[in-house]
Amino acid sequence: MSRIGKKPITIPQGVEVTVSKESLKAKGPKGELEVDIPEEIEVKKEGSEITVSEKRQNKKSRALWGTTRSLIANAIEGVEKGYTKELQIKGVGYRGEIQDGNLVLKVGYSHPVEIKKIDGVEFAVTKDIVSVSGIKKDLVGRVAAQIRSVRPPEPYKGTGIRYKNEVIAMKEGKKSAGS
Repeated sequence: MSRIGKKPITIPQGVEVTVSKESLKAKGPKGELEVDIPEEIEVKKEGSEITVSEKRQNKKSRALWGTTRSLIANAIEGVEKGYTKELQIKGVGYRGEIQDGNLVLKVGYSHPVEIKKIDGVEFAVTKDIVSVSGIKKDLVGRVAAQIRSVRPPEPYKGTGIRYKNEVIAMKEGKKSAGS
């Protein structure tokens, strides 16, 4: 039995949820999202709670049960609060700025790297912190990972782009051989 799938999802104040046979729509103060429901999974709305269960007990439905419940919970939390990932830019002369809604990173290459604006994701830059925010958790995470991959943290000096609270295991440099 799925430990995650068994847990009911509480619907917070200010969020409207509509359940149909093949999808669930969540509408809140931040926006509106739709989650597709696989045919092996049954979703019921009872008052201010949503329960997710299997229609038939087989391997495929067990695999989808907890995943579907997590996707629904993420959609509800996204339309209520939204998601934010913060990245820190470290290095001499490294910086980020916003031009026409696009994120422009100057991180030691001969040219600035431009991350195009994506629908549903907003960028904000304050000093050396880049914030990526939106209502879709997977999209925010994917864009943050794309930004980090422009200049991943380097283990000798610690320069590069990292998640705000990420700890980088620093390595020792080479030692001189003659002493």
